Amino acid sequence: MEDKNIIYGRNSIIEALKSGRRNFNKIIISRSVRPDAKIDKIKEYAANAGIPFVFAEKEKFSKYNEYNHQGVIAFVSPIEYVELEDFIAQHKENTSLVLLDGVEDPHNIGAVIRTCVCAGIDGIILPSRRGALVSEIVEKTSAGAINHISIIKVNSPVSALQKLKDNNWWVIASDHHADNNYYDIDFLNMNFVLVMGAEHAGISRSILKLADFKIKIPMLTDFNSLNVSAAAGIIIYEYVRQKLTAGRKYEQK
Repeated sequence: MEDKNIIYGRNSIIEALKSGRRNFNKIIISRSVRPDAKIDKIKEYAANAGIPFVFAEKEKFSKYNEYNHQGVIAFVSPIEYVELEDFIAQHKENTSLVLLDGVEDPHNIGAVIRTCVCAGIDGIILPSRRGALVSEIVEKTSAGAINHISIIKVNSPVSALQKLKDNNWWVIASDHHADNNYYDIDFLNMNFVLVMGAEHAGISRSILKLADFKIKIPMLTDFNSLNVSAAAGIIIYEYVRQKLTAGRKYEQK
């Protein structure tokens, strides 16, 4: 059980400690790693929170060699998923979500979550089937960002989107067959959920039918397969650009 709930890597552990949202069992630090500011920070956070940390020989880490653990591993409670109904009740206006439909690569999921946190997206929706959920790889790839955003797990993305639509949300689907470019959409002054699909399968037809807007990223060549995390970053930062531009206009008034 201990091995199933680990965080590895210095940044990921620091962010989990800072968030205060995870219960730590213990942290082990390899005796062979050189002390640095991040190791010192981990020790400081752990000491202040009463979390035991121990130094272990290099051999203790041998079974974790598949991970880029950087000589530090923490044993923690699993991430706590947020119920969609609770999220809707707490977020009424100008709230943003990203739903990943069929994305199975945990590295892509972690990268998208990291982008979402940087861009101020309020939550991520992950289907419990047809896709990957939070894992130690997702946590490491997100650089600990999963501890700073609401992660919502749903059994049916179609039902989840319909519930959101019933509560004044707009569904924006990224689809390379769309007529509108991503920068043609006004992301402001509305609740929206951006749906991103897997590279090969794309977004399921049942979800596309629910979309209020379908958008694409224009390509200048016939090679039209962007990595889902790269595509999500491009679209999400158009939302950021619009927010910043609107803020500057408001300040000028």
